[in-house]
Amino acid sequence: MKLAICAVGRLRKSPELALIEDYLERFGKAGRAMGLGPASVIEVEDKKNLGMEAEAALIERAVLPGSVLVTLDERGDLVSSPEFAARLGGWRDAARDVTFVIGGADGIAPGLRAKADWSLSFGRMVWPHMLVRVMLAEQLYRAGQILAGTPYHRV
Repeated sequence: MKLAICAVGRLRKSPELALIEDYLERFGKAGRAMGLGPASVIEVEDKKNLGMEAEAALIERAVLPGSVLVTLDERGDLVSSPEFAARLGGWRDAARDVTFVIGGADGIAPGLRAKADWSLSFGRMVWPHMLVRVMLAEQLYRAGQILAGTPYHRV
């Protein structure tokens, strides 16, 4: 099962990038034995600033072929970490790859949101996109740990 985080914008060398790389590396190492991962980050950039529709076209070209499409959106479902892990485990068991999409400053174009298999929210607040990447990377690692039965996730 391959996972991709497809995000609008480039994340330069930063503390956020270091966290993302750390969590995704841990996810890859721990998840391999359970059929999870690897996880990668695909960055797209609308260099001409043409807006959400142009970003959506770039994202659609970057989505893993045949994968489950998950948008990160404030209007999405609020779930617990164990619920997220169960969903990830279900996709793994169904032999599905997954692409998580994080839009640009204006969000995700309505047409692309409508194509999503699932929309996930990290709360009703709007988060900076670089932090959403970190939060998603950590939740992927946490989901792998939950599925493995480790004590990383304490209730």
